[in-house]
Amino acid sequence: MSVLITFEGGDGSGKSTQAALLADRLRRDGYGDVVLLREPGGTELGEVLGRWMRGRVSGARERRMTPVAEMFLFAAARAQMVRRVVEPALGRPDAVVICDRYMDSTTAYQGYGRQLGAETVRLVNEIAVGTAVPDMTILLDLAPEEARERLVVRRDDGLQPEIGGDAAPEAGGSGPGRGPGRPFEDESAAFRGRVRAGYLEMADADPARWRKVEAALPEREISDRVRAMVDEVLVGIPAARDAGAGYQGSLFEGGE
Repeated sequence: MSVLITFEGGDGSGKSTQAALLADRLRRDGYGDVVLLREPGGTELGEVLGRWMRGRVSGARERRMTPVAEMFLFAAARAQMVRRVVEPALGRPDAVVICDRYMDSTTAYQGYGRQLGAETVRLVNEIAVGTAVPDMTILLDLAPEEARERLVVRRDDGLQPEIGGDAAPEAGGSGPGRGPGRPFEDESAAFRGRVRAGYLEMADADPARWRKVEAALPEREISDRVRAMVDEVLVGIPAARDAGAGYQGSLFEGGE
């Protein structure tokens, strides 16, 4: 068997860090086929679309995407990654695929945040992912105000571009997307609130798949909780457990 684990959450929630930590811990625990992916990305097409949506392509910031166009661009990147990377990996025995953002990001950001409607996005996602639905989705939940504070700190540390004020206009029919116009973390407080509400609604509606973690907890505690949670879906996947085959403790111990 093989499993697909996805990480979701608003910008600044720490999901990218936790996805990477989980992949590292599983490899150290002896799981031999661990694939770490991010969205949009994972393929050449996904990387190109990702750079365009982040405004890193010449002229991209001078264009403004409609919310519908934004939704389809993310779906295109996802469809390519699923067919070229995710499905082949899941076709291997004992593979663990970890994805930093996946189909639920589009539901949260475009369905709820852009107010296109969750049902509209669901139909697009069904085409994009097919049967490659996550076995477990971990939601790093953080209040939008605290997430924004983290992003400001990262900006001040030179880790990301300038963040605009909360007075930014709401996205309408000609609203900007990520990068072309402004990044998602530069959206209004109302937008970020809708995104979080969408995530919580999805998690409450499907408790069999979703696991929620308070993202305000210390990084080490979150990592340990996540590692314990994923054991639920790793049943049946063999891992080396002898002392010399893999690392089984916390990454935060022993100077790692």
